[in-house]
Amino acid sequence: MGEVFSFQVQSAFLSRNVKVDVYEKKSSCPSSPVALLLINDGQDLPDMGFADLLDHHFHAFCRLICVGIHAGPDRKQEYGVAGFPDFMQRGSGAGAYASFVLDELMPLLHPKTNTIQFDKKYLAGFSLGGLMAFDMSIDHPLQFNAVGVFSGSFWWRSKALEDGYLEERDRIMHAKLRKAPYHEKRKFFLQVGALDEKEDRNKNGIIDSIDDTLGIIHELENIGYRKGQDIHYLEMADGQHDVATWGRAMPVFLRWLSDLK
Repeated sequence: MGEVFSFQVQSAFLSRNVKVDVYEKKSSCPSSPVALLLINDGQDLPDMGFADLLDHHFHAFCRLICVGIHAGPDRKQEYGVAGFPDFMQRGSGAGAYASFVLDELMPLLHPKTNTIQFDKKYLAGFSLGGLMAFDMSIDHPLQFNAVGVFSGSFWWRSKALEDGYLEERDRIMHAKLRKAPYHEKRKFFLQVGALDEKEDRNKNGIIDSIDDTLGIIHELENIGYRKGQDIHYLEMADGQHDVATWGRAMPVFLRWLSDLK
């Protein structure tokens, strides 16, 4: 098993201490490239046995450093879409969270991991943390090469269902993607479970989590990304909205990351 250690960051942006766990998959070649994977809701990684999964399923010829960022007590404010709180004003701190990652955490990772530079940088997250990871990948395309989203909260909406909600207008991330430019070589991994939930807003026989994720894929394809090449979609027939499911999906994601060029 690779090395695992933890440290805390005193964040001015979030006004709290942020715990992070660092997992490392070493390379047999000291001069190999170094990749970085930042994972929201990092407190869930031990429950899925992430260290063992990393050891057995990431096989690329590079050193991979994975940083599990623990969520705080204001998770529903710190995660979301930067600059676009939902209809209940959740996610108001998403911009501050992105600034914490970029301006406070990432500079610390070089001395903490004895790394001069990261040749590739990736993001990942679960549920609302997945939405946050996806949003950061869209806002900072030159910083991050790929993103993995597990049961992403792509339902994030600007208007309540009972207040005249319109799907084509009020899903916040879908609307944001319509204004996003294409960036070459950016990759997306999107996982969803058929048992994620039971809600079906538009009564089309497809649960919202699948519908919303397929909608994200549609918007990405409109920008110019290609399903099967730039976009990997994993739908699990027995997948639920829980850590156990995301742990079963994680090997697929790690192997997918291993194969990225």
